Amino acid sequence: MPTLLLVRHGRSTANTSGLLAGRTPGVALDAQGETQAAALPERLADLPLAVAVHSPLLRCRQTLQPLADARPGLPLHEDERIAECAYGEWTNRKLAELADEPLMAAVQQHPSSVGFPGGETMRGMQQRAVDAVRDWNERVAAEHGADALYVMCSHGDIIKSVVADALGMHLDLFQRVSVEPGSVTAIRYTPLRPFLLRLGDTGGLATLAPREPAGDAAGAANTPGAGSDAAVGGGA
Repeated sequence: MPTLLLVRHGRSTANTSGLLAGRTPGVALDAQGETQAAALPERLADLPLAVAVHSPLLRCRQTLQPLADARPGLPLHEDERIAECAYGEWTNRKLAELADEPLMAAVQQHPSSVGFPGGETMRGMQQRAVDAVRDWNERVAAEHGADALYVMCSHGDIIKSVVADALGMHLDLFQRVSVEPGSVTAIRYTPLRPFLLRLGDTGGLATLAPREPAGDAAGAANTPGAGSDAAVGGGA
């Protein structure tokens, strides 16, 4: 199965304003977000990417644009299933103001119980995102092989919920995961289990490139995510 690189969009004007942007159209990257997006092609330069997928929201399209410009032949797809959570009446409100909402305690401690007024449930958000990842895993593997790598640019809560699923964590624990704007999270999927290879990485990613098959079973076991088995002792 492929390796998925989950890119959180670069820092946006809503991030710097302390707003919960949700699906508000037109929310763009700020200056730092543009710098983060511009750095993405170099960070991924050593990786043979098969496909790039993004949320339909502007800040995600802007984040992947430099990568698309640097790789003209890279297929670029939009998938509504990895759009930001539909926060309903909470959309465009100040995060400082939302902290006083009674529902916020459940968002922090029991998110699987939360349905946003006029929006969606957090369980529904996770389910659609995980469904999208599984569909793309199958498609990428069928078209590009089991060792393929592909990029998916999405949003903080979406990425955190996909990570929770990969780790077998209940959604109620997903607030323990942190992914910064512009960060890359890598998950290698295998027939038996996913491997979380990077979480919220903001540096170089060259070591995620597919490796030559190891000459022996021990070497293969020490290659992170090379197969379905975890390396005894943690790997080299």
